[in-house]
Amino acid sequence: MRNFLSEKVTALEPSGIRKFFDIVSEMPEAISLGVGEPDFDTPWRVREAGITSLEKGKTFYTSNAGLKELRYEISQYLERKYQLVYHPDHEILVTVGGSEGIDAAMRSILNPGDEVIVAQPCFVSYLPCIIMAGGTPVVVNLKEEDKFKLKKEQLEEKLTDKTKAVFISYPNNPTGAVMTKEDLEPIAEFAEEHDLMVISDEIYSELTYGRKHVSIGSLPGMKDRTLVINGFSKAFAMTGWRLGYVAGPRAIMEQMTKVHQFCIMAAPTTSQYAAIEALRSCDDEVEEMRTAYNQRRRYLVHAFKEMGLECFEPEGAFYIFPSIKKFGMSSEEFATRLLNEEKIAIVPGSAFGECGEGYLRVSYAYSIEELKEALGRLKRFISRLEK
Repeated sequence: MRNFLSEKVTALEPSGIRKFFDIVSEMPEAISLGVGEPDFDTPWRVREAGITSLEKGKTFYTSNAGLKELRYEISQYLERKYQLVYHPDHEILVTVGGSEGIDAAMRSILNPGDEVIVAQPCFVSYLPCIIMAGGTPVVVNLKEEDKFKLKKEQLEEKLTDKTKAVFISYPNNPTGAVMTKEDLEPIAEFAEEHDLMVISDEIYSELTYGRKHVSIGSLPGMKDRTLVINGFSKAFAMTGWRLGYVAGPRAIMEQMTKVHQFCIMAAPTTSQYAAIEALRSCDDEVEEMRTAYNQRRRYLVHAFKEMGLECFEPEGAFYIFPSIKKFGMSSEEFATRLLNEEKIAIVPGSAFGECGEGYLRVSYAYSIEELKEALGRLKRFISRLEK
């Protein structure tokens, strides 16, 4: 059977997130704080728009790039929220989630051997998508003392004549770190100096606390060298609708549309009609969710400090990244024991890169009641370790 398998794909490790999710699915008594999925229902008006589209028989393929009406709303939304100006006809592609956008972007810009500098810890799909596209990921390890922000000096250390792009993700999964305009400007300068593309995953752009999200694509000179990846899963609680989008230079978007055309054809029609309503009328619902996440975020930061767990305070997304280095065990061992002994599922930080070792990713996309119960079990587990 080995002769029938791709060596490139076989060499990839399965997702460290899904591993724990699959275990929990067989353990009904367990509490999972591992999955990055909003616990809110999709806003009713969004669901109703999807239902209405079905009742009206709007069940046919859309254009490859997505409904023109949706692309127009995306362009208006990006300009209104983040000062990003993209033409809906030529510079926006609607995808099956942000994940497809990442894959299509890598396959559209990379040639064999091209290097992409990736800031870790990061979402689990970045490196595999680069590898499957024939590229070579070059990892920059972010540091807690820098608040997990990427520094220009770190990029300069990794630059070679094969470097083609830099991959960033802010607000960050798993750390919750954000980068301000002042933080992003040196990264933009680096990209311009060395004629590099920037792929910016901004799926958590609506989930920031105490500051507005800034896209690197909005900085001077960056529009023509940035691919902005975003979607509806996190901000609008639409994970199961599987809808995302990519905005970028026309020449690249034309190639991405070809990849999308041959592999997907078009994103789900019902989801696209629902997304139009989300962009037009759900600012209030998004604000309600952000307020709830912020309450949970502050609760967890305080609770971890009371437990004696060192914890960087996240400023975005809905994750917290406490350190468990003082216990002298790997993240995998800690998470496995916690699951077996206290029935709590938390993703080991090592799932997000080697520099995530010694940390845990805890999602607070759960109710306060669930978080209180989980933290009680975690505190009991830690008390045993400290004896």
